[in-house]
Amino acid sequence: MRLDIIGDIHGCFAEFKELTLKIGYSWNRGFPVHPSNRKLAFVGDLTDRGPQSLAVINVIYNLAANDLAYYVPGNHCNKLYRYFLGNKVQITHGLETTVAEYERLDSQEQIEIKQKFMELYEKAPLHHVLDNSKLVIAHAGIKESYIGKHSSKVKTFVLYGDITGEKNPDGTPVRRDWAKQYEGKAVIVYGHTPVKEVRKVNNTYNIDTGAVFGNKLTALRYPEMELISVPSSLPYVEEKFRKI
Repeated sequence: MRLDIIGDIHGCFAEFKELTLKIGYSWNRGFPVHPSNRKLAFVGDLTDRGPQSLAVINVIYNLAANDLAYYVPGNHCNKLYRYFLGNKVQITHGLETTVAEYERLDSQEQIEIKQKFMELYEKAPLHHVLDNSKLVIAHAGIKESYIGKHSSKVKTFVLYGDITGEKNPDGTPVRRDWAKQYEGKAVIVYGHTPVKEVRKVNNTYNIDTGAVFGNKLTALRYPEMELISVPSSLPYVEEKFRKI
């Protein structure tokens, strides 16, 4: 199994395209295909905050429909899904950019993008266990004891991380550093918490290098464990990055 696992895109379509071209994918079909049959994988949070969330949805949908990619949902994906269901969600924390794009479409285009995203989301597992259980992809990470399970506790963990239920002064949830306690053999690749450089701890890799906050978009090549990045075109926002 040979994969290129890409961190949180958050609507940064230009960076996504540049990164896939850099690692040898062709866009002749309108979405990235590798000449040597490598596949892409995504750690979730395809949309929100960035300028082209709907373009990202279209491409990932096409990849998944052609069995060319693995996708797991992130918390932003979950919120967009609930918005499309008609649930009452706050159109804040980035969702407003995706909704604004959606509202600019005509009604037929709205129906199409909504159907594509909902199908992509509904077909996705909470986390992928791949390569004979040697690799796990989960948006915010996963405890070893949760791998392969699909309870509501697992769903909360993979979408939001190891949250305590408390809030930081800025309103963000307090999270435990689950990666420091991880002792499993499987490589866990995740995102969710922006870091300036890929954070490797105990066989876990946080590859969300904050493209939407002006840093870079990163791919982890598996099994080579090689990191490839492209710089973000967006303004840099220092306070969004995890302090280590």
